Amino acid sequence: MNLRDLGYLVALADCGHFGRAAERCHVSQPTLSAQIRKLEDFLGIALFERTSRQVALTPAGEAVVARARRVLEEAEALVAEARGRGEPLTGRLALGVIPTLSPYLLPSLIPALAEAHPGLEPVIHEDLTEPLLARLRDRALEACLLALPAEGTDLTALPLFEEPFLLAAAEDDPLAAGEPVSLAALGGPRLLLLTDGHCLREQALTVCRAAGAPPPALGDFRAASLETLRQLAVAGRGHTLLPALACRQPTPGLALRRLEPAASRTIGLVHRASSSRAAELALLAETIRSRLPAGVTAVE
Repeated sequence: MNLRDLGYLVALADCGHFGRAAERCHVSQPTLSAQIRKLEDFLGIALFERTSRQVALTPAGEAVVARARRVLEEAEALVAEARGRGEPLTGRLALGVIPTLSPYLLPSLIPALAEAHPGLEPVIHEDLTEPLLARLRDRALEACLLALPAEGTDLTALPLFEEPFLLAAAEDDPLAAGEPVSLAALGGPRLLLLTDGHCLREQALTVCRAAGAPPPALGDFRAASLETLRQLAVAGRGHTLLPALACRQPTPGLALRRLEPAASRTIGLVHRASSSRAAELALLAETIRSRLPAGVTAVE
């Protein structure tokens, strides 16, 4: 029995499915299945009840998995303590980033981290908020850069910066005629939104509702990226809200206008409350705050 086997055990308990657990552990399904069987033989008990459709823990399995989680957490803490006695923020760091942030922040953040912490090896995983948080809770990620709030008492959120929203519309769009643009003028069928699952979509809807803007036509086309929204706005298909970091490079034919009252989102670094690297991640948050690009405001 080793830590790898305990990791397989916890993954299967979490996923309830051999295929998904194997994918999470980056091994083949036969390999994971064989190691679980060997672990059961070694312990002399059945850890799982297997059917053709699902895998469920036995009562004995529940007790073993609970202890396995503690063992893995202690092993993680041991490594973190050893690192902390040397130079902090060294080695591999699996970091999740939402897609409405990563292409606009990472080009400046990665060189800044390399300068401040040359021993750090960030491994970036881009995805939507909910999948990132699921991977964070599964310990596949150490931390995530995303829009706050992040729900859950098992998570710790370190606010980093406030990022304003700007109106983006074609230069000949009526809304682009003046500045600032009233939030109440947004909404309606010409408001372009990202598709379901993007936190920025919900933030845009919240901003419009709070300002009393007419509800958007939610059955219309929805984009999967900010770049699609940008080009649709240039083509005169409507207007949208873009976060400030996505507006640093000018786009021909696109007008950007400030909003009144101002609207923004808070970007934070989120990690597990039980993370053994909490002190290092707090240092990472400080590093990010001290090296922010123009257009955003650091928050403590």
